[in-house]
Amino acid sequence: MFAYLVKRVFQAIAVMFVISLIGFAIQDNLGDPLRELVGQSVSEEVRQELRDELGLNDSFLTQYLRFAGNALQGDLGTSYFFKEPALDVILKKLPATMELVLGATIIIIGLSIPVGVYTAIYPNTILSRVVMGVSIIGISIPVFLTAILMIFVFSVEYGWFPSYGRGEIVHVFGPWETNFATVDGWMHILLPSVALASIMLPLFVRLIRAEMMEVLQSEYVKYAKAKGIRPWRIYFVHALKNTLLPVITVGGVQIGTMVAYTILTETVFQWPGMGFMFLEAVNRVDTPLIVAYLIVVGFIFVVTNTIVDLIYGLVNPTVNLARMGA
Repeated sequence: MFAYLVKRVFQAIAVMFVISLIGFAIQDNLGDPLRELVGQSVSEEVRQELRDELGLNDSFLTQYLRFAGNALQGDLGTSYFFKEPALDVILKKLPATMELVLGATIIIIGLSIPVGVYTAIYPNTILSRVVMGVSIIGISIPVFLTAILMIFVFSVEYGWFPSYGRGEIVHVFGPWETNFATVDGWMHILLPSVALASIMLPLFVRLIRAEMMEVLQSEYVKYAKAKGIRPWRIYFVHALKNTLLPVITVGGVQIGTMVAYTILTETVFQWPGMGFMFLEAVNRVDTPLIVAYLIVVGFIFVVTNTIVDLIYGLVNPTVNLARMGA
């Protein structure tokens, strides 16, 4: 376990280095940040003075080494638009995004496991065929289109749910504010969570079904049936445990992916999270905020995958974590 954690730390450092390098490599192609800072009426002399003051005229290597040195001290730069440390701006937006991902994850887990198990046990029923057909459609429809359709139906036509914002939220601690403490907060987070879950739910249903059907053909399941063990115990205790092993691995990657997918969901629902902030930062050419966002999302990916590997090792003690980290 210790050897595995040490390897993952070095891997995380390498990933953060690559992400920060890529972020710096593309920032010059995003536009001139001074355009948003001072507009078009400022003379070229003043512009050059500001560029010198901000260090924008320095070489790429000089700018990157300056950023890396500050980043090691927890300083990811200062947002040109917010006039605040970029990391502080992201931390203010992080709770909204993480609660949206949490809501989508709850929906995915709560629906994919029972539906996937049912379609594996009864693959030829009408309901199973309908579910598999719908899952193909779900995988094919992009998340922004699902979000727009949901707003049109449930917000515009029927008026059941609000179409934008977080609604009434409750302060928990620090920058963390939650939707889950009020009815209005639940009403606001439901549609975005369902829209975000729609891109992963069909995948997990099909994955669980395929793995479950394979496990049900194994010898130990047949032996358990021959011994007269109750079917529900065979399905949900013995078979499901082995079914979830590959699902856990895929799930860790996909949960990290959902953080990136929130860009589209948050934009459609005007959800004040990191994804919506990132698009605004791109429009404003707020390069410190863009690079800081990429680094934070990359860090979330690394942490999520590490936790998933640890959980995988606990669920399946035969797995050698040290070899997994190699």
